[in-house]
Amino acid sequence: MSHSGAASLHHHIRRMTGRDPHEAHRVATPLELLFDLTFATSFGLAAAQTAHVLAAGHIGAGVAGFGFASFAICWAWINFSWFSSAYDTDDWVFRIATMVQMTGVLVLAIGLPRMFASLEQGAHLDNGVIVLGYVIMRVPMLFQWLRAARQDPKRRHACYTYAWALSIAQVGWIALIVFDVSVAVAGVLTLFLWLVELAGPVIAERKDGGTPWHPHHIAERYSLFALIALGEGVVGTVATLSAVVEEQGWTLDAALVCIAGTGLTFGMWWVYYMLPSGQILHAHRNRSFVWGYAQIITIAAIVAMGAGLHVAAYFIEHQARIGALATVLSVAIPVGVFILSVYGIYYYLVRQFDGLHVWLVSGSAGVVALAVVAALSNVDMAVCLIVLMFAPMVTVLGYEVAGHRHQADALVKEGVALD
Repeated sequence: MSHSGAASLHHHIRRMTGRDPHEAHRVATPLELLFDLTFATSFGLAAAQTAHVLAAGHIGAGVAGFGFASFAICWAWINFSWFSSAYDTDDWVFRIATMVQMTGVLVLAIGLPRMFASLEQGAHLDNGVIVLGYVIMRVPMLFQWLRAARQDPKRRHACYTYAWALSIAQVGWIALIVFDVSVAVAGVLTLFLWLVELAGPVIAERKDGGTPWHPHHIAERYSLFALIALGEGVVGTVATLSAVVEEQGWTLDAALVCIAGTGLTFGMWWVYYMLPSGQILHAHRNRSFVWGYAQIITIAAIVAMGAGLHVAAYFIEHQARIGALATVLSVAIPVGVFILSVYGIYYYLVRQFDGLHVWLVSGSAGVVALAVVAALSNVDMAVCLIVLMFAPMVTVLGYEVAGHRHQADALVKEGVALD
């Protein structure tokens, strides 16, 4: 083998000059997939803690804790993924920096139980370990942005803007660890720091023409992130099925719960992959921010659905302090938010109204309402979940019958070439 051929297999330091945003056949790397595994663990702990708090009747604490954890997890993943799409060199420096970020994700996950427990007590927000893990994740990103700024002169101002926004936010997060503040004060400061975090990329991408992220690659990365979130639906299904079998044995309810959880997860997967993200972002890169940020809601809703199935397991085991209605709502609300967010993202991408969607959203809302009415009427929990399973299936059926043709027409109008 030639020296040049051997060098291509070596992970020596490479200049971070930016990837080609039009690179053919760009796909997720093994390192990115390894990185994603740590987020599967974080989502699992967040869902489990949320389910425990909700089943105990502490609704406010559960929602607040899940919101804080979801944003921290999603935002850390988003920052790495967009940077990787633009500047992945796959050299040993990039790999080591990624390993440090993975360590931060695990530290964040360890802190989730303490944070949820403090919210239940209500006096003091114990988020020190979570924030420490988040900062550990973000410091390597600061190093990476400074490296890109030094080695990619054409986009130096954009990279430095990313670095400045990241630095300011980290100072604020560290202050939250150092100073002992109440839950209310911590909430206000957290919202402010979130705004700083969200504003940084928006400002940075307006400079030097933005970073060279790859539209199809980033669309694939989000779809893989959604798959990780959907894993919580599978875990929640197993938890609920185990509860039924433990309580009743292998009965009809066990079969219904298994079908409901699997069908709900499968239906949400089918609906998510209807989004024409890669094609639209390739033609309209300026639509990336709303698309990328809005998916925080979509991904969080998927994880929350899995947490809701955990709550159903607590209910079936008679370990929940909430009633059937609240239990069904713990699944129904995330499903409804997921469906609305997907349609919202779709409309933002294609910028065209489709009358068929009114009927599909109305049908899904009707199914959710029917599940709620069933819970109010003391219908068996397994049956309520079966009813709820059909909420995303309405969209699936509508898309396969006629919606795919509507989408094809919309893409052509947006200047997207169809295969």
